[in-house]
Amino acid sequence: MKPFTDNADHPNIEGKFAAIVVCWILGNGCLFAWNSMLTIEDYYVHLFPKYHPSRVLTLVYQPCALTTIVILASREAKINTRNRNLVGYALFFLSSLAVLVLDLATSGKGGLIAFVGICIVSGLFGVADAHVQGGMIGDLSFMHPQFIQSFLAGLAASGALTSALRLITKALLFFAISSFFELICVVLYAFVFPKLPVVKYYRAKAATEGSKTVCADLAAGGLQTLPDQEAVERAKYETRFSNKELLKQNADYAVDIFLIYALTLSIFPGFLSEDTGSHSLGTWYVLVLFLLRKIRSMSRG
Repeated sequence: MKPFTDNADHPNIEGKFAAIVVCWILGNGCLFAWNSMLTIEDYYVHLFPKYHPSRVLTLVYQPCALTTIVILASREAKINTRNRNLVGYALFFLSSLAVLVLDLATSGKGGLIAFVGICIVSGLFGVADAHVQGGMIGDLSFMHPQFIQSFLAGLAASGALTSALRLITKALLFFAISSFFELICVVLYAFVFPKLPVVKYYRAKAATEGSKTVCADLAAGGLQTLPDQEAVERAKYETRFSNKELLKQNADYAVDIFLIYALTLSIFPGFLSEDTGSHSLGTWYVLVLFLLRKIRSMSRG
């Protein structure tokens, strides 16, 4: 495969490298909070030994994420992409902060009320993930291919990064770092990313081609671009597949994704967290196992 080169569709505009770096950070932020919760589950197992948090939290997270993504997908053409992503990252930040506050408020003593609170946060992480992951991939699809590649690389790296941090930090500091990182993502997406010249170019280009979901992004970047009327008229007569038709055409991929998630989540993190037996690493065994699993996952990505 030939290396990607700039051409008429992807000109070399100022801010490209900065955009790639920001996309990587935003990709990290998309799963940083949830991976933090997964990685800290050795702590939760200690706090809530009767409630099996390593199994329950995943069962709470996934239905919330799936339900939200189905709702968003059914209305994707009318949703403001910028607001969707900002809501997601803001929810990640507030939920991560809630984990820290909850732990401080209960003095790390556990209990049913604290566990219910953690479950609620897990569900909010699922809602936030559904907002951000789909929204960002859709947003970056208008732009340079290296942007979405960087975003996906950040997604893959977040697990290894959180696992490595867990090895060298205690629970409270770990929660604080997670919250701060999500706050950085909110600031980057809200104030830095939309003002990069290369991002302005691609969003203006999308608007002139009839895209209705980038108006707020253009305004955030200080641009007001009217859509090309010819492109808008042409779009009216182009065939647009419904979500049902798209799902039917990609049924094999949907089944593959379902099976991959079902198999993965049946083993990780629940089985790895609780059914580890006795090992020379002691309590470090789960952390090291998580880190190796995330590194392997990142290398495959």
